[in-house]
Amino acid sequence: MNSAEINGSFYSLQRPELYRAWFQETPDDFLFAVKGGRYITHMKRLRDVATPLANFFASGVLALGHKLGPVLWQLPPNFAFEPRKLCEFFELLPRSTAAAATLAARHDDKLKGEACLEADPDRPLRHAVEVRHPSFSAPDCPKLLRDNNVALVISDSAGTWVALEEVTSDFVYIRLHGAEELYTSGYGDDALDRWAEKIRHWARKDDVYVYFDNDVEVRAPVDAISLAERLGTLTP
Repeated sequence: MNSAEINGSFYSLQRPELYRAWFQETPDDFLFAVKGGRYITHMKRLRDVATPLANFFASGVLALGHKLGPVLWQLPPNFAFEPRKLCEFFELLPRSTAAAATLAARHDDKLKGEACLEADPDRPLRHAVEVRHPSFSAPDCPKLLRDNNVALVISDSAGTWVALEEVTSDFVYIRLHGAEELYTSGYGDDALDRWAEKIRHWARKDDVYVYFDNDVEVRAPVDAISLAERLGTLTP
């Protein structure tokens, strides 16, 4: 296993020293997905977010260097499919770490403490969006995401939210929230076998990131290890 999803960044801006510590404590080939702040997605609901985006990227995200993987934007369940609003948001997203550093330099005083404003090395920056409202099953949703090169998160939520399996970017982002009960239930052998088969199929063409979010009963690490064993990706 060589990736983890940083969830704390969803609840509040983290500090550069935390990102630097995560960088230092992981192998050289490790990647972090970083979850965008709920202030942007849930409170501002993607409107007037240029400065909040600058604060987010200035908070230390770029300190992950070459270990920075996709940025995840999780939309709230009551956020319906609004093409214009989504396109305006996607246009603001930096598509390289250098562009993210330029954006970060525009942070305001809501960012407490040190700002991290350098990107070394400059690399492409990927973005994924997790949707939860049924209206995103509209046929023009995948095209909008493809046109903006944003990955539609493939989300398994035990039937709680809309389930879509469209590949809309040059990578696949999967979040497994629970097979039968949201955040709680684990994944049995049959379920893991099915997901392993899908992942092998997607991995023939694209990078695939998979994260378990069924952590209430501490099932996530067990299931992640079991899936990695099936895929032959378990590392010491």
